[in-house]
Amino acid sequence: MTLAGGAASVRNMRPVTEDEIRASFINCSKGEARRLNLPRGLADLPWDDLDFLGWRDQGAPDRGYLVAERPDGLVGITLRAPTGVRRSLLRSSLCSICVTSHAGSGVSLLTARRAGVAGREGNTVGAYICADLACSLYVRGKKRSALAERVSESLTVDEQIARTLVNLDAFLEQILRSTQPA
Repeated sequence: MTLAGGAASVRNMRPVTEDEIRASFINCSKGEARRLNLPRGLADLPWDDLDFLGWRDQGAPDRGYLVAERPDGLVGITLRAPTGVRRSLLRSSLCSICVTSHAGSGVSLLTARRAGVAGREGNTVGAYICADLACSLYVRGKKRSALAERVSESLTVDEQIARTLVNLDAFLEQILRSTQPA
């Protein structure tokens, strides 16, 4: 998927089941995937407005999860946010996935263990992402950041969605790429 010429295919997240979500995780054990807290109201999520499923764990605020459709199937990753980090409410930050500007703590450094041997050896990948993982809703204007309004862009909403997917795919590729042979 590319932005070249403005022609990029936009894919919406299809509704997924609890079993599909738990089976999709690539950077945690099967036991960890069985124990993680799924988003509330899974069946009632606005699937037509989601490019990926992302949520923060209500019971463990330093944990987040992201599940995305890829050509080879669903890929789920566990994410960690730093604890005890306070950001100034006067400072704004930009999400590296959807390019939404947020005030204060609206963007968080989220890290993911790499898949396979590299992850078991402690290698991680990080990105500054919307802290609530609601990138899809921000791009579509279904949710607003704490800033007065979204920065005006020359890209159409479909092009912004395509850019979001390209950025997400690049982040996932870094997690999937092993630095050592399996």
